[in-house]
Amino acid sequence: QVQLVESGGGLVQAGGSLRLSCAASGHTTSSYSMGWFRQAPGKEREFVARIRWSDTYYADSVKGRFTISRDNAKDTVYLQMNSLKPEDTAVYYCVVGRTWGYYADDFDYWGQGTQVTVSS
Repeated sequence: QVQLVESGGGLVQAGGSLRLSCAASGHTTSSYSMGWFRQAPGKEREFVARIRWSDTYYADSVKGRFTISRDNAKDTVYLQMNSLKPEDTAVYYCVVGRTWGYYADDFDYWGQGTQVTVSS
């Protein structure tokens, strides 16, 4: 079992930045894919970004603005979010899975989520 704890969400003005963190515990995850999904009110959950080894993949909507990284020694994944827009407002979920994919079903473990709100 893998437990995931997200942190770093909050309220920020449009154009601002936030950094999300997700610490994994309970199992070594260095070979797993770690990533982020988000869900805005009234919308379906959507893929944001994932990283496995040094390979990264981003949703088109965040490419060039968000950067995913990880510290395997700490079993932690980060999401640096710059140039935030009101449409980035959502609950952000950390995910872990033995996958190169980017669909929700590809990931075995999910965090509880952290709220990100971007005001206009």
